[in-house]
Amino acid sequence: MPLTDSELLARLDALGIAHRTHDHAPAHTVEEAQGLRGALPGGHAKNLFLKDRKGGFWLVVAEENTRVDLTALEKFLQVPRLSFGPAEMMIALLGVSPGSVTPLALANESAAPVRLVLDEGLMAFDPLHFHPLRNDRTTALARADFLRFLEAAGHPPVMADLAGLAAARAAARAAARG
Repeated sequence: MPLTDSELLARLDALGIAHRTHDHAPAHTVEEAQGLRGALPGGHAKNLFLKDRKGGFWLVVAEENTRVDLTALEKFLQVPRLSFGPAEMMIALLGVSPGSVTPLALANESAAPVRLVLDEGLMAFDPLHFHPLRNDRTTALARADFLRFLEAAGHPPVMADLAGLAAARAAARAAARG
C-alpha cells in the first residue's frame, strides 16, 4: 500500500526533517498552483513522470517555470525516447494520481525502480515546495533536508541544468536553420 500523506509527514518527522504544510484547493497544474498558493517564498516544482523506450521510469523535478526539452534530456541521460508515463504506472510505482506527482512519493517502496532527475534551477531555491502525496496541500522543506530525504529514500538524484539543456538545443536548431 502506498503511504498516506500523514504517514509521509510522520516519516519526515522520524528523519528529523522540519516541514510546514499549507492547505489549499486542489491544484492540477502549475498555473492552478500559482493562483492558489499565495506568496510562499522559495522554489516551486513541476513534476514529470516519464518512461523511456527500454521501460525505465523517470521522475523529473523542475523549477515550475522551466521548459523541459525531452529530446535534450534523452541525450543528457543517454536513454532512448522519453515520453510521458502511463497514469496506471504512475499510480503503481509512485502511489499518486496525475496532478499529485511529487518527489516525496519516492518514499514509497514501490518507487524503487524510478530514477530521479533534479533541476539545478530548482535547487537554487530554499525552501522547496512539493505536494505531500495529494494536490490540495503544499509542503515546504529546506533544500538540505530535501536532499537528506532523498538519500534516506534511496533515490540519489541525477542533477541536470534543464533550462541550459533546452536553451542549447534551441540554439543548435536555430543555427542549423541558418
